[in-house]
Amino acid sequence: MAVTGGVLLLYVVAHMAGNLKVFAGADSIDGYGRFLREFLAPVLGHSGFLWVVRAVLLLAVVLHMTAAIQLARRARKARPTGYAHRARVPGGYAARTMRWGGVIIALFVVYHVLDLTAGVLNPHGVEGAIHDNVVADFRHWYVVLAYTVAVVALGFHLRHGVWSALRSLGMGSARRAAAVQAAALGVAVLITAGFLSVPYAVLFGFVR
Repeated sequence: MAVTGGVLLLYVVAHMAGNLKVFAGADSIDGYGRFLREFLAPVLGHSGFLWVVRAVLLLAVVLHMTAAIQLARRARKARPTGYAHRARVPGGYAARTMRWGGVIIALFVVYHVLDLTAGVLNPHGVEGAIHDNVVADFRHWYVVLAYTVAVVALGFHLRHGVWSALRSLGMGSARRAAAVQAAALGVAVLITAGFLSVPYAVLFGFVR
């Protein structure tokens, strides 16, 4: 689960960095889209690189969800009889809502693909016109609200996920606990802010 989460995190960071090109203008972000579609085209064909990335991401998501289900079943099997009184476990809101957060993120990804990748749900929906598609989307407050809910859920998921993954990968000593928690929080805040900067910049007219 930690390894597949790491793969997904790398994609999230790269995707966020690409999104921020919208602040450099239409030529920048549309050119970035063309670059991704043409990258390794002589070997993989037009958009072949993107399909490879999508296949890797799909595999990572399936394995990640499978691991989550296995861990949940193992936890239930280890304690088949519920506690008469269960003390509140430290770990915060993110730890207690990882499963629901994952469901919200999964549903949003489906919508996001239909919206800004396939263009089916986008008000503009022109392939390659990334800037115009983004602006057409986020000038509607309800789209921004839905995006905000999903990104905040992602932030909570990442905070707990990064913390858990670093512990699983051998950085869970008491001496490093504060540093690991700070790193997890920093990653979550940075990614959340990066993703939300685009829709709110469009909504308030900074990006047109």
